[in-house]
Amino acid sequence: MHHLMFAAAPAAFARSSTGAYRQIGIETGVGSADPHRLVGMLFDGCLEAIAQARGALREGDMAAKGRAIGRAVRIVEEGLKAALDLDAGGALAADLNALYAYIGLRLTQANLRNEDALLDECQHLVEPLRDGWAGIAAQAA
Repeated sequence: MHHLMFAAAPAAFARSSTGAYRQIGIETGVGSADPHRLVGMLFDGCLEAIAQARGALREGDMAAKGRAIGRAVRIVEEGLKAALDLDAGGALAADLNALYAYIGLRLTQANLRNEDALLDECQHLVEPLRDGWAGIAAQAA
C-alpha cells in the first residue's frame, strides 16, 4: 500500500529541501545527501525527537520534553511542510500538508497536556510516511 500512496511523492517534495534542513539544525550528512535522503532524514529526526520527548515526559523532565517536542514541531513545520511543492504536488502534496498540520497540532497538544498518548499518535502517523518514503528509494534501486 505504501508504494501506491507514494507513487507521486517525489513531485510533492519537488522544492529543494536542503534549506529546510539547515533551518532546523540538521547538519550531519546534509551536504552529501540527495533530496530524497534529506526528506528521509527529516522523518527520522522527527521520530527521534518524539522518542526523546516520551522519555523526558516519563522521567518528569519537562524542560527536555518541551525542547524535544519543539524540535519535532520544527521538523514537521519548517522541514517536511516547507519541502512540499503544493503547486506541482497536486492532491498528494495537499493531503500531506494537512496531515503535517495535524501532526504539528497534536505535538503541541502533547506538550501542553503532557500526554504520552498524543506522542504515540504522532509516532504512528509519521512511521508509515517514513517507511513509504524509504520504499520509494528501494523501488528506484
